Amino acid sequence: MLKRAEESHLTSWFFEIDRKLLIAVFALVAVGIWATVTAGSVAAERMSPPQPWHYFFIKMIPFYVLGLGAMLVTSAFNKKLALAIAWLNIAVCFVLLAMTFINPVIINGSARWVPLFGFRVMPAEIMKPGFIIITAWFLDRMYRIMPGQDIFISKRAWQWDGWPAYLVPFFAAVYIIFNHPDVGTAALYFIVFAGMLFLAGLPWMLVLGMGGIAALGGIAAFLTVGHFQRRVLLWLGMEGGADNFQIRQSVAAIRHGGLLGSGEDSFIKQSLPDAHTDFIYSAIAEDSGALLAAALILGLLFVLGRLATNARTARDRFVFYAAGGVFVLFGVQTFINIASALGMIPTKGITLPFISYGGSSFVALCLLFGLLLALVREDRWK
Repeated sequence: MLKRAEESHLTSWFFEIDRKLLIAVFALVAVGIWATVTAGSVAAERMSPPQPWHYFFIKMIPFYVLGLGAMLVTSAFNKKLALAIAWLNIAVCFVLLAMTFINPVIINGSARWVPLFGFRVMPAEIMKPGFIIITAWFLDRMYRIMPGQDIFISKRAWQWDGWPAYLVPFFAAVYIIFNHPDVGTAALYFIVFAGMLFLAGLPWMLVLGMGGIAALGGIAAFLTVGHFQRRVLLWLGMEGGADNFQIRQSVAAIRHGGLLGSGEDSFIKQSLPDAHTDFIYSAIAEDSGALLAAALILGLLFVLGRLATNARTARDRFVFYAAGGVFVLFGVQTFINIASALGMIPTKGITLPFISYGGSSFVALCLLFGLLLALVREDRWK
């Protein structure tokens, strides 16, 4: 048994932090760095003009430093400071979302990026930490101001400082993200929101109602967003095209890897678009084989298990909602990325947490996990 030899902020942090979760995240980051080098090297060679093998790794170094630093620093915060960071995150990201209308960076027909300090950032990705933490705070607040009342259907819940104060900015943000267009991320926000409401005791009839809203949103996206309609039709085999080629190459890369991987003989990933982002799991499977690809899934499931444990053992309702929200986000994002790589669902452009190349996604996840680690630590020990 490890015992404290002295009392200090550092020793308190070390003994109170969820070390298993922290170590698991660092292990995933290490895999992500390796995958960014191996899969990113072939993506860099296909650029015009071709770039050196370390091109994407070098671009990610500032984000690795910023993200891991933010996670370690924020994990030592108290609840009050963690909430302040979450509010600041939401405020900044709403401004950045507004900038996607004013001065967007349009890539592949999507206006989801904005220029910031010489980098291109995605406000929808960066806003995830604040969204989950503030949603958890709001749900807890609703129970505190309405003890013994139903926080979903009571009259008090729908006064101006109740659900309207939350739903108006939430749906405004989702609408902006949907119209970038970024249907996948908008759907991810809605799923996480629905999951957190379910944890908060949303009645089953309202759960079914939210499912109906999601179905209507999917139909609207299919009818109005051209690339979403095309991806669905390609996945159903009703059309041929680039997206269908991506899925075929992704599945072929996984098959070519076999059990132990192809190593230097990996060649399918060289023609796989987005091998370092959307289809990084396929590149890993071809390089290292099904056994290590399955081990990666086990590592991701271990993180999910720790998140579930933190939610189940939380004493503070606010921490329960926060851990549950991170669980839903991490689980759904992981499922969408791997299921897309396996051809189980249409491609969505969702990153594999801590693995895929992408500075905005990486920093946002690190900040989110840092804030959650801080909340769990204080809930257990303070």
